[in-house]
This record gives sequence, C-alpha cells and structure tokens, in this order.
Amino acid sequence: MKFILSLIISFTTLIATAQQSAPFDIDLWPQGLPNSNGIDKTQPFDDSQRNFKPSVRVFLPQADKANGMAVVCCPGGGYSHLATDHEGYDWAPFFNERGIALIVLKYRMPRGVTEVPISDAREALRLVRSHAEEWHINTSKVGIMGSSAGGHLASTIATHSTPAEAPNFQILFYPVISMQPGVTHKGSHDNLIGVDASSELNHNYSNATQVTRQTPPAIMLLSDDDTAVPSRNSVEYYLALRAAGVKSTLHIYPSGGHGWGFRTNFRFHNSMLNDLSDWLKTL
Repeated sequence: MKFILSLIISFTTLIATAQQSAPFDIDLWPQGLPNSNGIDKTQPFDDSQRNFKPSVRVFLPQADKANGMAVVCCPGGGYSHLATDHEGYDWAPFFNERGIALIVLKYRMPRGVTEVPISDAREALRLVRSHAEEWHINTSKVGIMGSSAGGHLASTIATHSTPAEAPNFQILFYPVISMQPGVTHKGSHDNLIGVDASSELNHNYSNATQVTRQTPPAIMLLSDDDTAVPSRNSVEYYLALRAAGVKSTLHIYPSGGHGWGFRTNFRFHNSMLNDLSDWLKTL
C-alpha cells in the first residue's frame, strides 16, 4: 500500500513539474537604471537591506499548454519590502497549470521617489511583450497583478499608462487604491509620495479618480475584516470602473485579514482560487 501511495505521489509531482519550465531571472535594466531611490546605485544590491535589484523571474508553462496569456506580478510590502514568496513565486503553479505565464517583478522601493517602482513595472510589461514570440505570449493578453501596495502599483500602471502600454487586465488582492488620509495605508502612502504629500499628489495617485473607459478590466479579492487596508479602497475602485463602463468583479470574503496571498491557511483559499480561475476564463 505504501508503495502504491509513493507511486501516486511521484506521478502527481511529475505531472505538476511537466506543466511548467524551469524559472529564470532577467535583469530589468541591463544598460543602467533610468532613475534612483538614493540607495540603488550602491552595489551589490542587497535584499536584506531592502535594496532590491530590479529584475523579473519568469515562470513559463510548457509550450504546448500555453494559451497566450501572461501575468506580471507585483508583490506587496507597503512600498518598503517585498513579499516575493506567498504574493509572488508561490502563484506560479496555479497560473502555469492554466497555460498562463507568470512573471514576478522585484521592483525597487520608492523611498519617496514615486517614479522608481512605476518605471520598473512599466519596463516589466514592455519586456514581456518584447519576448512574446519566444515565450508563446499574445501581446494583447498581458495582465498585471498586485497585492496590497503591489496592488497600488498594478492599478497605477493600469490607470496611468497609454492604451498601447497598459496591461490588458488587472488582478488585485486587497489592494491599496487610495492615497487619501483615512482611506489609504499610511506606510504605502508615505513611502511612495512622502509624508507631506500635496493634495494634488494624493489625488493623482488615488487610482479610483484616474479611471477612464480605456482602463483594463479588473478583479479584486479581499477580506471584510482587513484592518490594514480598508475594503473601501477596492469598493471605490470597483464603483469607478463600473461607472466608466469597464468590466470589473469584486469578491469580499467574510474573514482572513490582510496579506494571505497564496497561503493555504487562508480559510477561503480554495474558493478564492476558483473565483479567480473562473474570472480568467472570461478574458
């Protein structure tokens, strides 16, 4: 019986492995950084000091399984650090099993220089589309995904880019959307645009105010009892998208708090995966 069970486990592992290729990393700015947060010119880059080298880790499905879709993933961390595992790399099997490429971005922390992470995310999208033929990707099926502050970065790219540069869809987990006091996540706000940000900056990076008819469709997934990033962030974004005629979906789970990502101890983990999987089929 133990032998049979061992064979089953081995066979299951073999199938899972066969559904994706070995991941690989790419330097985002091989010709040099276009801007600086003040510490990223110091070499070598050191993750332990939150001085992240801007790069992407590419997880491709098997070529014969690829459906042309790709997702650029922006992990969260309050614009001060990166939760690259449960809000990044751990998602790879889910997407690859569905024929979708996952590209996890290690973006630089802004340290008050707003354009730094934004430029990294824009370059990641451009990089993915530039490798479309090689990676079996349809350039009109490249989405962006983000959790918490990564959700703010993702929605910023979705609302502050030209139609040609914008992602084709958004996947947002418990995202920071607003920069307005009392609604925003203070750490994300202060790290991105500064403690004493002007009302103009607060407005410009409150992404519900930047939605247009050209904004790509979105799904938002969050918990009702999230005390770190109030649900009002997602609700305001959902309503703005709907008012602009943009397809959007909102899932608010009864509990779970903040930051669950792909962690299986999130009570609604399976429901969340099913909801996301069903939504992806509509694209």
